[in-house]
Amino acid sequence: MRVHVVSDVHGNVEGLKRAGDGADAVVVLGDLIDFVDYHDHGKGILGRVFGPEKVARFAELRRSRRGPELGAYARSLWAGLADPAKVVEEAVREQYAELFAAMTAPTYATPGNVDAPHLWPEFAREGVHVLDGDSVEIGGLTFGFVGGTLLPPGAVLRRHSAWVPYLRTEDEYDRVVAGLPPVDVLCTHLPPNVPELTYDVVARRPEYGSAALVERITTDRPRWSLFGHVHQPLAQRMRIGRTECVNVGHFKRTGRPYVIEW
Repeated sequence: MRVHVVSDVHGNVEGLKRAGDGADAVVVLGDLIDFVDYHDHGKGILGRVFGPEKVARFAELRRSRRGPELGAYARSLWAGLADPAKVVEEAVREQYAELFAAMTAPTYATPGNVDAPHLWPEFAREGVHVLDGDSVEIGGLTFGFVGGTLLPPGAVLRRHSAWVPYLRTEDEYDRVVAGLPPVDVLCTHLPPNVPELTYDVVARRPEYGSAALVERITTDRPRWSLFGHVHQPLAQRMRIGRTECVNVGHFKRTGRPYVIEW
């Protein structure tokens, strides 16, 4: 059995069309949407709506970690639109129409933080399975899926803003992880909370990871823990006990799926 695994697609439609070549199935670990393209400021939803110059300013504020200034700048951009939520949803739907159509092999997908999971049922079709807090058997192995990432402690989602990322409180995320049955392959967008797996060497800061995932790995001892989210991790892979923990890569940039076989 051969399964190709991708994460952090961020609009790479052409790569996704080829991701299933030679595979019995494809696993997608989220972040389908290209919301802010930090390499080409004219692309992505922000680039399409506001243009490259304003996205360049947004990117610079984010890189320099000027959080309050970044928030104020983003709010000023959205305030210039009559109905920003409608504009964003239309752009997301356009991207999803292309991305889901690119899933040609049997596909098992869970959303990342840069996704709108409430829209996924509209685009899923025969052969494309949307899974979050669910498990499925593929080739005799049990795959468990958990989508989204963690809401920072003390933070509150602005649910009426133009864009709401898929973030969960730690308690909610932990409950979903605990609700999975014993699995052979643990599939998440978020990495386990291990410093080598959460630290981004380009951004020079750690991303959030899940302690509950580490606990499930220790308890279940699955063959693989597969995840994404951190685009340039300090370590792409490591072992926790008998479990091979792998960041499957930033698919938008590499266009290469991670391959597991058994």
